[in-house]
Amino acid sequence: MLFPYTYVPHQMERMQKFIDFIFHEVWCKAPTSGPFGLNLFDANAELREVMEAFYYSDAQGADFFYGHVERIYGLFSALTAVQIKQFQQWYQGNNDLEKVCANDPATHLARYADIAVNHKNLAAQLGTFFKGLYSQSLLDLAALRAKIGDIEDHYQTFVATNKAGKCPFCGIGDIKGEHHSKREAYDHYLPKALYPFNSINFRNLAPACHECNSTYKLSKDPAYNLAGRRKAFYPFAAAAQIIDIQVALQHSDIENLKPTDVQMQFGPAAITEEIETWKDVYGIEERYKAKLCGENDGKYWLTQVLDECQAYDKQPADILAMRAQQAQSRPYADCNFLRKPFLEACQQIRVL
Repeated sequence: MLFPYTYVPHQMERMQKFIDFIFHEVWCKAPTSGPFGLNLFDANAELREVMEAFYYSDAQGADFFYGHVERIYGLFSALTAVQIKQFQQWYQGNNDLEKVCANDPATHLARYADIAVNHKNLAAQLGTFFKGLYSQSLLDLAALRAKIGDIEDHYQTFVATNKAGKCPFCGIGDIKGEHHSKREAYDHYLPKALYPFNSINFRNLAPACHECNSTYKLSKDPAYNLAGRRKAFYPFAAAAQIIDIQVALQHSDIENLKPTDVQMQFGPAAITEEIETWKDVYGIEERYKAKLCGENDGKYWLTQVLDECQAYDKQPADILAMRAQQAQSRPYADCNFLRKPFLEACQQIRVL
């Protein structure tokens, strides 16, 4: 990840607070709380109002929410105290995104597949519920919207603070900002298809460009690969990790440059594992190499330098020095973070 987002508090966080209450105060206490009823929500007045409105509503989203909360309550009521404690650890782990990304060994991370080993029916019900929490048919219901606001307002609040205008996961794609009437999709960083408990947690929701979200990442898991758990960049990290990119070209025939002719190195070494996860999940090397070989990117950048040298009677080193300054001050404008190492590679093989 090239740079982190700044987390922006918003009214919609109340939805996760409602889920926190349902999980800890309703489901986890089901073995000793008796029959399911609205009285179980008395300690949370706002949620009680929502549940009561849903109980009397014939809207599909209302029936979905109320019905699944009740069905999952019934399944939790049969769990032992030890099993309840395990679910509590899973719930906490899945919602502590920063520790998940750091691969903290004390964090109990759980996928639906892990839960299904011993709780097949419960895993299925949790899957339907948590995957459906993010649906507009639910979030647009008046009784709920009055309590949590709406996601369009969240997005406008978010981009008023996060103004880079570029996708932090790739640095290439644009992110629609406050002057657009449309918005980007939110990526579930831990995919909602794989993980319960955090599908409406905005620490797990980050706007991403279409290519990152819908073409490359899809349901790829940043927390696991075939070898097991791995580190990943946390989208809302307090401090940015500066990634160094170096390019080497195998020959000087830029017009016929192919991705196989391009070598890329990423650093620093201290965050190698996070970088490898990032490259894997978002197809970074493929996308960057394709850009360097493109007519309107790498080849154009080279032509632009040569044209400027001729027009202004400059040496390539002068132009490259200016590009280096631009890359430092505005790395994501015109893909300066990629243009600089590409032009340096061209200089190394004496194309410049």
